[in-house]
Amino acid sequence: QVQLVESGGGLVLAGGSLRLSCAASGRTLGNYLMGWFRQAPGKEREFVATITWIGGSTYYADSVKGRFTISRDNAKNTVYLQMNSLKPDDTAVYYCAARRGLRVAVRSDEYDYWGQGTQVTVSS
Repeated sequence: QVQLVESGGGLVLAGGSLRLSCAASGRTLGNYLMGWFRQAPGKEREFVATITWIGGSTYYADSVKGRFTISRDNAKNTVYLQMNSLKPDDTAVYYCAARRGLRVAVRSDEYDYWGQGTQVTVSS
């Protein structure tokens, strides 16, 4: 089992920044892919970014490329999502997820474990 706990959400003005954290526990995550997803009210959960624990290979949705950066701290078993130049359209609940394997995965049903989510609200 893998437990994931997100933190760092909040209210920010458009153009501002936030950093989300996802603390992982429960087992060794060496062969896992970590992902961030988000879900706005009335919309489906959508892919944001992924990173592999081994090697730190990253992949981003086009909508956040150049603004968001995913990273990980292996020693702390924590994944981060640095979000810059935030827009009102980025408002959503952000979820951390994990799946076995290192292949890039952008569908939520490909992930095995999920955190409880953290709210990000961007006001104009």
